[in-house]
Parts: sequence; structure tokens; C-alpha cells
Amino acid sequence: MANRRNLKKSIHNITSELVNETYIVYGLLEKIDNGAWLQLLQRIAALNNDFLARANHPEPGNVKAFYKQLRADFDAEVAQIINDLAKK
Repeated sequence: MANRRNLKKSIHNITSELVNETYIVYGLLEKIDNGAWLQLLQRIAALNNDFLARANHPEPGNVKAFYKQLRADFDAEVAQIINDLAKK
């Protein structure tokens, strides 16, 4: 149970950092317009909610493989959002 708790904390911390980065890009650097900024925030909120729900309800069977795939999927989504921020 402790590993699941740590995973959920990591998901929350990483998505919080992504929100902070979007605020920096929007507020300080002014490199992104209001609509795109709101869309990124919605994507990050959906990412957080989706992966926390997935972490809470693992698929029956090979749980270790499920969490490994969950981490890989999360890393890919975070990388995509970071790339989208870098392009702005």
C-alpha cells in the first residue's frame, strides 16, 4: 500500500509542477495566449485525475506489469505536455 501512496504523491507532485510551469510561461514569459493556456491546464487536470483513478484501481492479474505500464504511460503524457510547452 505504501508504494501506491508514493505513486499517487508523485503523480500529484509532477502535475503540480506542470501547472507551475504553465503559469510561468503564461504570466512571466507571456509566450502563450489565454485559450491555449486554459487548454493546457485542462489537459494537466485531466491527466492528474485519470492517472490517480488508474492507480487506485489496478487491473486484476499481473499488478506489477500494470503499474509499470501506468508509469510508462504517465511519463509519455508528461513528456508530451512538456514538448507542447516548449513549442509555445
